[in-house]
Amino acid sequence: MSRYHYRLVNVFADTTFGGNPLCVFEDARGLSDAQMHLITRQFNLSETAFILPADEASAAVRVFAPGHEMRFAGHPALGTAHVVRALRGGIEPAAPDTLSLLFQAGAVPLQAVGDVWRFAAPGGAAMPAPRAVEQEPAMLATGLGLQADDLAAAPVWLDTGSEQLLVPLRSAAALQRAWPQPAWLAHWPANAQGRRGVYLFVFDGERAGVAQVKARYFFLAANGSVGEDPGTGSACANLGGWCLSQGHALPLRCAVEQGAAIERPCHLQLEVDLARRIWVGGRVIELGQGYINL
Repeated sequence: MSRYHYRLVNVFADTTFGGNPLCVFEDARGLSDAQMHLITRQFNLSETAFILPADEASAAVRVFAPGHEMRFAGHPALGTAHVVRALRGGIEPAAPDTLSLLFQAGAVPLQAVGDVWRFAAPGGAAMPAPRAVEQEPAMLATGLGLQADDLAAAPVWLDTGSEQLLVPLRSAAALQRAWPQPAWLAHWPANAQGRRGVYLFVFDGERAGVAQVKARYFFLAANGSVGEDPGTGSACANLGGWCLSQGHALPLRCAVEQGAAIERPCHLQLEVDLARRIWVGGRVIELGQGYINL
């Protein structure tokens, strides 16, 4: 029998029970792909991360959702970095706030100030161009329980590490009433990996030079049910890519609120720097530790 230790953390959290929860296994050596998948289903969180050794990075990370493995995911990147630093004995004087994690999508640099972490989108400055959506915008809006004039611009696919469908909206009221409609689920567009998710967002003013954004992320689970993610770092990175494609002035800083609709508030920090590098960050809070025996 082998014992595997894990930590529970909340990412993009301002309070103990806010943010997006994540389970991080400290040392996944000896676990098979099937076991990682079964463990993920057991914990039944949006994602579970598994740390492995890596020569070319601080650690390698595999990320599983209950239905599939993921090439990259934002809140697992931040939460795993927090755990890797803790396993090294906390903040190291020589390199206190910088490390890298190796995902299937590539090596991802991360930085921290205290418990606030940020990652650079795997695509780097060479971001792929947005991809057009095959569905007519009006049909897509109807499928999301909205009107065509609720759309602020045409929906597009973007991939700065994980391809997702981005839908810009005109108002916070439209964002609040959005919900994927049952009749539309069979027509929900899929990304290159065959997964169905949609990120809706609205720019809602500015505060002290920081754009205020509200967002929601819906996904279609393997069992056919619709879920809502409280805080989606990879989609926030894609929002940075969308801003670049729209010619927003740089540097750009955004405060992104997500998760309020499901009473799990998340606060994400988005920055696109002068070098066109996309950074996404937020606070990580460790909630507890444990182990399982296999």
